[in-house]
Amino acid sequence: MKDNLTEDIKSKIISALNLQGVSPADISDDTPLFGDEGLGLDSVDALELVVMLEREYSINVSEQSTAKEIFSTPASIAEYVRKNAK
Repeated sequence: MKDNLTEDIKSKIISALNLQGVSPADISDDTPLFGDEGLGLDSVDALELVVMLEREYSINVSEQSTAKEIFSTPASIAEYVRKNAK
């Protein structure tokens, strides 16, 4: 079963980061967003993801210590949104 929230987050990641030639189908729910084995995002991309969560879901990610865990995969972002959406 496809998770609509996770699929929506993948689309928003692609849009927010302007990832050319990438579709949500190209990204699995457990694809690492950072590092060589995943999408290879960097710290600037991480800031864009924080802004996207604030804008799209009214969620503030203020704890840097948890941000790495939250932004590890599309599924982890979806889980955080589920727990913290207002």
